[in-house]
Amino acid sequence: MWSRRAALALLLGLAVGAGAAQPGATTLHLVTETSPFVYAEGDRVGGPATARLELILRSAGIDDYRIDIYPWARAYDLALKQPNVLIYLIARTPEREQQFKWIGAFMEQSYDFYRLRSRHDIAVERLADARRYSIGVVRDDVRHQFLRGQGFTRLLLASQSVETVRHLLNQRVDLVLLTEADWMVLCRQPQLDCAQLEKVHRLAELHTGLYAAFSQSTPDALVQRVRRAFDGLKAEGKLKL
Repeated sequence: MWSRRAALALLLGLAVGAGAAQPGATTLHLVTETSPFVYAEGDRVGGPATARLELILRSAGIDDYRIDIYPWARAYDLALKQPNVLIYLIARTPEREQQFKWIGAFMEQSYDFYRLRSRHDIAVERLADARRYSIGVVRDDVRHQFLRGQGFTRLLLASQSVETVRHLLNQRVDLVLLTEADWMVLCRQPQLDCAQLEKVHRLAELHTGLYAAFSQSTPDALVQRVRRAFDGLKAEGKLKL
């Protein structure tokens, strides 16, 4: 039989072990995708959105976190299913409202349909007109979810916006939906000849704010700390992208 001293030592050992495991269990995981506001800088994740978010976390007294860039669908899935996940930049829509704990808006975003300049047969004056055409979208992006919710079925899914533009240039799709920021960054890439593209219609039905948001299973106390930090820095004008 074990002595009382041995049993006490075992209990103390378990308690220490449990305490040592806590920091790793509560490490905040920031997930995102490559965009005009987030990109790799050597071996770290940078970009203006990342810089603002790290400023918010410092203001909230949080330094135990890591940042990973994924294809959007992977980042979105992690934020839906895992605790202590902070996703950015994510469009806030009615469909997503109850799926996340929202922090705050960094900027507003509008979306435009683009076609090949040579495709004079493609005309879009309202959303219903776009139903006649195939459209390239990023999987689980707000554009994909919006069009799917509107009953669109001719959607070619990609993991990144650059792929949708390649699909358009290769005439695998008739249209793509891009933001002004998408356009500016993608068209700097020498392999993409954006002179072949032209804007045909602004999708007025889809105008969103881009936010940071926590997964639903993240503790409310942590969410509130970051919200307070966000609100304070935004009031000081330090969060503009």
